[in-house]
Amino acid sequence: MRETLSPKAVKDPLMRRLIKATALILVGFVFGFVPVWVKSRECSSALFDATHQLNLARIQNTLASACIDARRADYEPARQAASKFFTALGTETDRASGSALSQAQKDGVKPLFVRRDEIITLLARNDPVAVDRLCDLYMSYRSIMR
Repeated sequence: MRETLSPKAVKDPLMRRLIKATALILVGFVFGFVPVWVKSRECSSALFDATHQLNLARIQNTLASACIDARRADYEPARQAASKFFTALGTETDRASGSALSQAQKDGVKPLFVRRDEIITLLARNDPVAVDRLCDLYMSYRSIMR
């Protein structure tokens, strides 16, 4: 006695196996994807923080460079560095979101811009008074950033 299998009886178990295999593949994909996604988010956050710290360090180093150049009586490089400092600080202050500065730091650095024209003019005139003004500016900036 031979039984003949109908085509419908063969398709149902095959379809079930295919659905189970697809579900297992999707579950495996999710279990593999989630840890990688979490690690990616952590790395992205760390990169964001490091970029902000780098921006702040560059701004401070530019001002320190201006102080050193002025002390060595290299007034033109000092003027350029001071101008670059004020430009970079202004850009960071004006940035609404994603700024490396907190709101308290933004409020603290606003008075520093009052000295900008005076310092740059003194440096353009090769005036030795600019050295003290730049060093005072540097100390004010560092105290605000702490």
